[in-house]
Amino acid sequence: MKKWITMIALVTVVATAAGCAKTTTSSNGNSTESSNASASNDGQTDNASSNSGDGKAVELTFWGDWAGDGQKQFQTMVDAFNKSQDKIHVKYVLQQDLITKFLTAATSGGAPDVLLWDRWRTPLYAPKNVLHPIDDFMAKDGLNKDDFYGEALKELSNSDKLYGLPLTVDARALFYNKKLLADAGVTQPPTTWDELEQAAIKTTKWNGSKLEVAGFSLADNGLFNMYLQQAGGSMLTDDGKKTNFNNEKGLSVLEFWDRMLNQDKVYKVGFEQGLGEGTDAFATGKVAMTYNGPWMLSTYKKYGKDLDFGVVPPPAGPNGDKGGVMGGFGLVIPEASKNQEAAWEFIKWWTANKDNALLWAKTSLNIPGYKPALDDPFFKEDPLWQPFLDTLEFAKTRPAHPGYSVMETEALIPNLQLYQQKKQNAEDTLKKAQQRGDQQLADNEDVK
Repeated sequence: MKKWITMIALVTVVATAAGCAKTTTSSNGNSTESSNASASNDGQTDNASSNSGDGKAVELTFWGDWAGDGQKQFQTMVDAFNKSQDKIHVKYVLQQDLITKFLTAATSGGAPDVLLWDRWRTPLYAPKNVLHPIDDFMAKDGLNKDDFYGEALKELSNSDKLYGLPLTVDARALFYNKKLLADAGVTQPPTTWDELEQAAIKTTKWNGSKLEVAGFSLADNGLFNMYLQQAGGSMLTDDGKKTNFNNEKGLSVLEFWDRMLNQDKVYKVGFEQGLGEGTDAFATGKVAMTYNGPWMLSTYKKYGKDLDFGVVPPPAGPNGDKGGVMGGFGLVIPEASKNQEAAWEFIKWWTANKDNALLWAKTSLNIPGYKPALDDPFFKEDPLWQPFLDTLEFAKTRPAHPGYSVMETEALIPNLQLYQQKKQNAEDTLKKAQQRGDQQLADNEDVK
C-alpha cells in the first residue's frame, strides 16, 4: 500500500499487492529536523541494557527495501535514534527482494532485528512463526492501542496476537485541478458519484478523435475495492472465506465505469501511458481529477502556481456510502532476532513517541500511524492533509485472508482489465472473477 499503481496497460498485476510502495520516493528535504527529536526518547532505551553485559552498545540491523529518497528518510530516523542514547546502535541495510531474503535468513541465520513490513503480508507470514509478537512489550510499557489507527493494528495482527506497530498510514483521496474545474464552470469539487461524473464530463476535452484532457482518470482498476465500498459492498463475505462482489453492488461499480468510459467518454484506456514515460498526466494538466495518495503532495507542490490543485475525500456512492482503503507499512521484529528487547526499544521510539513520529512525518511526508502526532500544526495548518485524515477515519484495510492478495491480483484484476478493454461484459467479468477468486481463497486458506 507505500502504494498501488496504474494497472490498465500492465502485462503483470503483481504491483497491486504491494499496497503503498509509492511512498519510497517521497521526500521534502526536512532531514535537518533530526536534531529537534534527538533527545525525545523519554528514557525508552533503559531496558535495552539487558542485551549486553559488557557495556557496549547493542548492535541492531534494520532491513528495508526503500532506496533513493526513502533510504535517506530512514537514515535520518536511524541517525536521530543513535544520537538520542548510547545503549543501542542501529544500522539500516537496504535489501532488494526483501521477503525472499528475510525468509531465507529466518531459517538459516543472519536474520535482521527490525524489518520494514508491508502490513498486508501479516496473515500470510505470521502463521509461519517468523515474526515475534509484541503484546508483552506493549503491556509492559503501558502503550495504549487507541493511540494508533485501529485498522492498521488489525492489519498487523493474526490469531489475536499483534506483530508490529504502524509506521505509515495512507489512503487515496481525490486530487482536482482547480483551474480546469473553474474554467469548465464547476464551482465545487465533487462529493458524490453523480457530481464526479458531471464534473468529469465538463472538464473533458476532445479534438476530434483525440483526447486532449481527460476529466477523470480511470487508469487504476486496482481501486475496485474502494469503489465497491462506496457502492455499499465488500470484497469478501462476512465469514471472510469467499468473494462478495458478484452481485448488484459489484455490478453498479462496473456500470459506473462503463458510463464514464464509453458513454461520457471522460477517459480512454491507455491515455496516460500514451503521454510518454515519466509524464504525470495530472501535473501536466492532461487529467482534471485523479485518485492518489498523500505521498504525491510534495511532488505536486513543487509545480507551484503552474499546478493549482486541491484534495477532497473520495466521493460517496449512489446511496451515500463512503469508501476508502487504508494501506501502509509497519515495523516488526523477526522471531530469529537475537536482540528483541533492543529492537522493541527502537520501534517504540520511532512509532510510539509524538516527537519522533512527527519528525518522521516531516522527513518523509508520510502520515504516521501514531495519532497524537497529528495534533501538531504541521498537519493542522496545511489544509491539504485534512482530506487524507478525514478519509482515514472511514478507510478499511484489505481483508486479512492469507489468499486475498493472490485473489485480487490473479483473479479480479485480469478480468477487470478485460472488461475495461471491452473484451467481456460486466456479468461475465464478475462471474469469472468470483469463480477464480473463490478457488484462490480456498487454495491459500491454510498457511504452512
